[in-house]
Amino acid sequence: MDSSAASTHAYDGVRTSGAPRALATEAVHAGRDDLARQGLHAPPIDLSTTYPSYDSRAEAARIDAFAATGADPDGPPVYGRLGNPTVARFETALARLEGAESAVAFASGMAALSAVLLARASAGLRHVVAVRPLYGCSDHLLTARLLGSEVTWTDPAGIADALRPDTGLVMVETPANPTLAEVDLRAVAHACGSVPLLADNTFATPVLQRPVEQGARLVLHSATKYLGGHGDVLGGVVACDEELAGVLRQIRFATGGVLHPLAGYLLLRGLSTLPVRVRAASATAAELARRLTADPRVARVHYPRIGGAMIAFEVHGDPHEVIAGVRLITPAVSLGSVDTLIQHPASISHRIVDPHDRRGAGVSDRLLRLSVGLEDVEDLWDDLREALGAATGTPATAAAGGSGVTIPSPVRASAPSDRGEPLNL
Repeated sequence: MDSSAASTHAYDGVRTSGAPRALATEAVHAGRDDLARQGLHAPPIDLSTTYPSYDSRAEAARIDAFAATGADPDGPPVYGRLGNPTVARFETALARLEGAESAVAFASGMAALSAVLLARASAGLRHVVAVRPLYGCSDHLLTARLLGSEVTWTDPAGIADALRPDTGLVMVETPANPTLAEVDLRAVAHACGSVPLLADNTFATPVLQRPVEQGARLVLHSATKYLGGHGDVLGGVVACDEELAGVLRQIRFATGGVLHPLAGYLLLRGLSTLPVRVRAASATAAELARRLTADPRVARVHYPRIGGAMIAFEVHGDPHEVIAGVRLITPAVSLGSVDTLIQHPASISHRIVDPHDRRGAGVSDRLLRLSVGLEDVEDLWDDLREALGAATGTPATAAAGGSGVTIPSPVRASAPSDRGEPLNL
């Protein structure tokens, strides 16, 4: 923190709002609007776990206020579990990018989802209606009832009929992990009625869609992925209205799933390049999807209508040999990094899901998930062709596919989410 600042309020200026700005501008400036006035250019990293206070009566009053509403305490910070100025900058920036009132950051995406489930359960609303596929650990958290939640799985058309008096949440992921299936968020939000809709926006990011504008009340991100963008930070965040944010802050304080300040700094830095990274990687992904579609060794390609940097494809040969055959592409779990990653969902990210449920959600044993990074498209295609050849015994030169095909990027600054099913190319 800059001790020369005129105000002693740790969050003064951090949550400054104003006239609407373009997404690219918000990505660079949100959460940083107060820096120039403090004589700073880069955001400071506040690593303090506790903060001095000589007025214990005022301290008690601020803690009482937090306990009542979950709002950020007035005045200087109190303790690292209540909040942190560096993390607050990231929360502000993400909320503005998503078009939400507030955002609450956590140590991981699963910590963020757990906090949402606990928050709804604390109101006596333990029942969740969910649409498959979801990220494998999200599916497991709901199915195993680890937090006492009860889940009803349905398709989007069955949401309204699945609601009960104790339903506290409807959860969807679009595009979904790993099949890239899409749902009409506006229609789903309508079916939810007064029940809050949580949309996992990890794959799309606010560059491609803003679920709040489609009726979602909560937007979940595994910030580890595109928001950080470099494979070097864990985090999660929920964008929502301030009423829900207050409860989530109280859950975070009680359970301790806080985001480390250094992680908050890295995530804020990642947001500044998010639009550029997503658009560039999406253009490459769209081209690779076209080429994979034309390759006879590939049985099916899934690519969402909304665009994006994720591709799922099913092979005729052994998918494990494709994983073993890549050289430039990194065979690893996770996604959204500047480098391209490939993984076999049935073995890793969705291994924890019951095989019958997994296959029923479209996650076949031959499905591979590709997270496209910022490498040159020709280098990536050369690597994929060689790996596909290793899986099928077909030389890459014999299945060059659509290597000469090019298409423009489908990415727009804020694309609608209600675009039906994914493109099964």
